[in-house]
Amino acid sequence: MTESPERRRVAIACQGGGSHTAFTAGVLSRCFESDVLADYEIVGLSGSSGAAVCALVAWSTLVRDIPEQATALLKRFWSATSTSMPVERALNTMMLWGSRVAEQFGAASISPYDSFLSAWSTEHLRSMVRSVIDFDGLSELATQPGAPLLLLGAVDMVSGESSTFNSRSGEINVDAVLQAAAIPSLMRAATQRTAYVDGLVAQNPPVRSLLDAIPDEIWVIQVNPTSIDYEPSSVAEITTRRSELASNLALLQEISSIEIFDELIARGELKSERVRPVTIRLLEMQRPPSSVRWSHNSKLDRDPRFIRELIELGREQAEDFLAATRFEAAWQARDADQMLEHVAHDCTVSVDLPGWQQKQTRDADVVERFFTVELPSRVTIDLTRKRSYRRSVIWDVRVPGPDAFGRGTAEVTIQDGLIIDFKLR
Repeated sequence: MTESPERRRVAIACQGGGSHTAFTAGVLSRCFESDVLADYEIVGLSGSSGAAVCALVAWSTLVRDIPEQATALLKRFWSATSTSMPVERALNTMMLWGSRVAEQFGAASISPYDSFLSAWSTEHLRSMVRSVIDFDGLSELATQPGAPLLLLGAVDMVSGESSTFNSRSGEINVDAVLQAAAIPSLMRAATQRTAYVDGLVAQNPPVRSLLDAIPDEIWVIQVNPTSIDYEPSSVAEITTRRSELASNLALLQEISSIEIFDELIARGELKSERVRPVTIRLLEMQRPPSSVRWSHNSKLDRDPRFIRELIELGREQAEDFLAATRFEAAWQARDADQMLEHVAHDCTVSVDLPGWQQKQTRDADVVERFFTVELPSRVTIDLTRKRSYRRSVIWDVRVPGPDAFGRGTAEVTIQDGLIIDFKLR
């Protein structure tokens, strides 16, 4: 394993969501490129449902010390997953329409235990995973000192107990992947002894357990939106939103628990060699318009055009995510020159704080002074709160208040790697 103490230690948690996790493949493929790995050491990954496979594929390249192959292997898996033959595409469309009809009119659904397609789907997934991952010797490499951690989340449908398959315990094999990826409405539980299925509402994905990898940062790839821009009214919209909220519940709770520890450490109320502050970065998929047609059923869509669109979207958002982290590093270091390198020439800024008002402007002198003097000297990032990345980047910050520094929000829009708008509120 290549070691570099200068690099930030990062663990990546990948939320499950069926075909939507092709977005995760795009994000991971960008994060596993050499320029990113020069600055960050990826010390752990976790995943559930479709993201369990993405995390496994990327992790396997780290264990074998071939991270440059992550992009090709992720593309190979999703190419195998996509429909290719006309008959497959027809069946894919029929399944999507059937799900939509059942959603709208309450049509009867077929249990996976009553359908031969369920067993076929399980074995087909097993075959695809084996075609991409060579499991021979993988467990031995995974238990070596310094090896990156992999956690796959699942839940037992009968007992209700969550389970995390841990690479350091030698638990990563094709059966563990199938158990973490089994969608309960489509696939039978993937073991005879227990009824394990994906950890949709229990560990989607495991986050807190990634602290065992001793990361400086945890990057969470989230495919289900935290908030939306409209009030759900149709049956499809309400069903979709309920699914999203259920999938995010455990995730946000785990993140909140880490934030509580970070705040206690920052206040000096928690002192121990076993605990350390961890930066949480939440990269949320900006849902593409092509997914709206099928609502949450688009998670079942294996159309190759849709899959390619999601992978490319993941790469694009990862690029802006990385640009934002570089700007943040310059901001925290109060390096004005580095900060300006990340600002577009026609960037707009605005401030709406008690005692500090600035209407939106792109005046070059005002913008330059804002980034080189006012922002680094008057505003600090709240290190105890997560950073959110979606259409815009949102940092919780400490800002001047009437008596002392209070809380505020910095909302930043990034395009092509440069800041085009900065709002401070």
